[in-house]
Amino acid sequence: MYLPLEYKDLDGNYVLVDVRTPEEFEASTIEGAINIPILDNEERKVVGTLYKEDVEKSKKLAIQIGSKKLPELYDKALELEAKYDRIIFFCARGGMRSGVLNSTLSSMGIRCRKLLGGYKSYRKYIMDELPKLNEDLTYIVLHGNTGVGKTEILKKLEADGYPVLDLEGCANHRGSLLGSVGLGSCLTQKAFDSNVYNKLSKIKSNYVFVEAESRRIGNVFIPEYIHKKMKEGLHIFVGASIDFRCDLIVNEYTKNKSSKEDIIFALDKLNKYISKDTIEEYKKLVEEEDYFTVTKELMIKYYDPMYTHTSDKYKYGLKVEVDNIENTAKEIENWFETR
Repeated sequence: MYLPLEYKDLDGNYVLVDVRTPEEFEASTIEGAINIPILDNEERKVVGTLYKEDVEKSKKLAIQIGSKKLPELYDKALELEAKYDRIIFFCARGGMRSGVLNSTLSSMGIRCRKLLGGYKSYRKYIMDELPKLNEDLTYIVLHGNTGVGKTEILKKLEADGYPVLDLEGCANHRGSLLGSVGLGSCLTQKAFDSNVYNKLSKIKSNYVFVEAESRRIGNVFIPEYIHKKMKEGLHIFVGASIDFRCDLIVNEYTKNKSSKEDIIFALDKLNKYISKDTIEEYKKLVEEEDYFTVTKELMIKYYDPMYTHTSDKYKYGLKVEVDNIENTAKEIENWFETR
């Protein structure tokens, strides 16, 4: 059996296999990893409860549960071995789960190794590396009211080969109180940090386009050292007509079957800022699918006044008015290339 590998030493044709529960895997994992759990969510709870009472009994129970799954785990390992030169198993801390499976399968001839320290060591590695990746970057920050198309412009810039860090994409949240509509849950802080690391580690330029954000996006926070660098970067102001903005927002927020229910649920979160009667009026309009009216009202009465408070703090190297995403992206690209 080979010694465990550190994450930084991984190379070649390998596959990472997260043997933790589906619940742990969904909360955060290593980019590219697949989930082959030894214990499912309920089994882990039972083992964990027993662990508090009797450590040895809990270990024995875990082995009993895992041993019944060994034929299935072996078959899955054979399938992976046909595609990859090496299988890298990991669990939470590189302990019992990945250790036992790695020892067992390697003794059966499977080409596998264990990740030293498990997910915890990977987490420490990226949190040590992120400040280093950020150190020499100059962020080019797109500012503008909600709905002007900043995210769409970033996507076009990225498609054209420019370096982009989509922080909202990394969080799976648009940043506002209605930012989760149609997207599902915001990712965990660990998953967000991993996504930011993975994006920045692939960027070869000293310049990165990014959207202006407060430190908090949904339930996660942008690391302070990144947010500080964003404030110190180059700044572009993006403007657009209210009708353009409303059309874009309605199109984006009503893509999913659950959009109507999501919007109605999210409107209740505005009760600190908007009267109950007004919120009920908005809900009625949403029920009638008059999204445009609700959007326009929210832009004028809520989002725009809130944004103006922060947008006046910066000196802008470029100001653009959007009526077409592709044309605006091209204008920004020309500015960048000739500045």
